[in-house]
Amino acid sequence: MASEVGGPALRLTGEDSKFCVVLGAQWGDEGKGKLVDILAQQTQLCARFNGGANAGHTLIVDGKKFAFHLLPCGIINMNCKNLIGNGVVVHIPTLMKELEDLKEFDPQALERVFISTRAHLLFDSHQLIDGILEAEQGTNSIGTTKRGIGPCYSAKAIRNGLRFGDLLHFDEFEWRLRELITWSQKRFGEPREKDTPAQVNLRKALREYNSKMAFDPEGGQKGGVSSVDEEVERYRKFAQILRTQIVDSVTLIHEDISRGYKVLVEGANAALLDIDFGTYPFVTSSTTTIGGVCTGLGVPPKTIDTVIGVVKAYTTRVGHGPFPTELQNESQELDDHSEMYIGPEVTMERKGHKEGSYVLKKNTRVKVGMMLQEVGHEYGTTTGRRRRCGWLDLALVKYSAMVNGFDSLNITKLDVLTGIKRIRIAISYRNKQMTEVRLPCGYFPSHLEDLKEVVCEYETLEGWSEDISECTSWEALPLNAKRYVLRVQELLEIPVSWVGVGPDRMSMLKVPLNKLPCSSASTREPGSPRYPGGMRH
Repeated sequence: MASEVGGPALRLTGEDSKFCVVLGAQWGDEGKGKLVDILAQQTQLCARFNGGANAGHTLIVDGKKFAFHLLPCGIINMNCKNLIGNGVVVHIPTLMKELEDLKEFDPQALERVFISTRAHLLFDSHQLIDGILEAEQGTNSIGTTKRGIGPCYSAKAIRNGLRFGDLLHFDEFEWRLRELITWSQKRFGEPREKDTPAQVNLRKALREYNSKMAFDPEGGQKGGVSSVDEEVERYRKFAQILRTQIVDSVTLIHEDISRGYKVLVEGANAALLDIDFGTYPFVTSSTTTIGGVCTGLGVPPKTIDTVIGVVKAYTTRVGHGPFPTELQNESQELDDHSEMYIGPEVTMERKGHKEGSYVLKKNTRVKVGMMLQEVGHEYGTTTGRRRRCGWLDLALVKYSAMVNGFDSLNITKLDVLTGIKRIRIAISYRNKQMTEVRLPCGYFPSHLEDLKEVVCEYETLEGWSEDISECTSWEALPLNAKRYVLRVQELLEIPVSWVGVGPDRMSMLKVPLNKLPCSSASTREPGSPRYPGGMRH
């Protein structure tokens, strides 16, 4: 999968790749969907291999906004087939709602969606259990989306789950579904002495199998069912609607590969949320890294032609857990880093915010973390939660690159940094107790307590004042914006193939890979020792 910088540029960008994989390189929310949408315009098959409706992609195409949680982004290309692979867990009501929302765009969208017989079904019971378990954790909760992902993967692991192939044998499916619900009720439905009010309600909803009570007590407008019998009948209808779209995905994808079709694979979540390689236990329940492509679609490693890592120009994460470069948290309570703002004046409405609109004025100091949250619209597609924000962490990205073998990078949301006079990049980790010793390149602590002991070594780069959101080419970017991108490339020793400067499809700029000059426009933090090799590590 690895490639040389001098290799064919179109393969590194994914445009001329026969089997291209796009993966998140940080904690998710990097903006993977936009690049997938661009590449999907020339792709015959777009596939999801992991996760469920806990992931969200937001696309803006011709001014119209699309938000997907289960559907692959290739659905926007009328000529592209879309595959939900065996590694995905699927809540069919959510899938059907996404298809319903697409009817104005493409009334026949369902005909281009294929679902693996081996993909597991996620039921309302899994979502109820997720909520119960999260509430049970109290202050130790891991901040799940409560979409039932963990309980569904647990059912898969203990082998009492149901798969799409079971829908094709509905008589057997019905009794197995009833058994699964009974099993769930026995283990999680009875009240416990130390239950919180939320748990009491969720357990009652599970005992009665009334998910309307839990999901939408105002009248079921958001979905759900009021009994087991209603759930069975709902899935009977789903089985009839989806029968022709449930396929042996291994056969389908290998037949398309043998025909010479271009295959594009999009990852859900990201490397630091991987069940093995992420910041455990603050992770998702699936394999989000490159190995998951093979197990989640049934393809061998040699099939993979190009791997593109998507890196936000700064770092964000949702939920709990250590965050080495964090500047501002979900509730905007941290002291934050103050820096001079030199960009254009901006006023942004914040509905319901206690401080009203967010205003940026030239030559005033700003709290950088808060600015990243507000200018970057850092609110989750799936949860609506405000994301924690911090400086770009290249020690983290280097680790992600080692695990995934990125051929090139897509840097997104570069425009959000506009106006910050001096921009910091974390280039390596040190230990609080031994700050004179730099930790090994690519090392990322596996234990949270060790990660808490990490301090970052920073480089500072000069920012830019120009609004870059209207730039339509790499050449149009200000010199300091280019230097920022090139320094990231230099430090990681991985070519940057795409740069995002805005939310629209046209805001993704292709970098001329064979013409990139070297960059050295950076300064070390005061007191940082000088290292040989121009800070390369």
